[in-house]
Amino acid sequence: MYQVLLPVDASEARATAQVAATTALPYADEEVAAVVLHVFDDEETAEKTTVEQTPAGKTMVEALREASVGVETQTTYGDPEERIVAVADEHDVDMIILGGRKRSPLGALVFGSVSQAVILDSERPVAITGSGAARE
Repeated sequence: MYQVLLPVDASEARATAQVAATTALPYADEEVAAVVLHVFDDEETAEKTTVEQTPAGKTMVEALREASVGVETQTTYGDPEERIVAVADEHDVDMIILGGRKRSPLGALVFGSVSQAVILDSERPVAITGSGAARE
């Protein structure tokens, strides 16, 4: 079984792009399982909120199930970059598929990038999807 980690945030467009990348994997409906992760800012929210209670999480989980991809959900809290890498290691996933966002060069410099940090810190393959949204 090929296992992917799909960290989901508030963007339904990015969630949809991550699902498209996952379902495009060979034999996705038979041999791919997804761990859908949402990293919250605080412990209290992470403990009382499920992935499916967020609009983007619900969109992602429903679309994966509709495509017959096995789904497990998990919530956690803390620094998104650190938690994504840690959860990928905990589940020994084969790939991390992140939803990317367009940023201007100055925006990327000032605000940094979760995607960039995960790429640099993870020893696993990382795929970045687009969202089709305008630059942030």
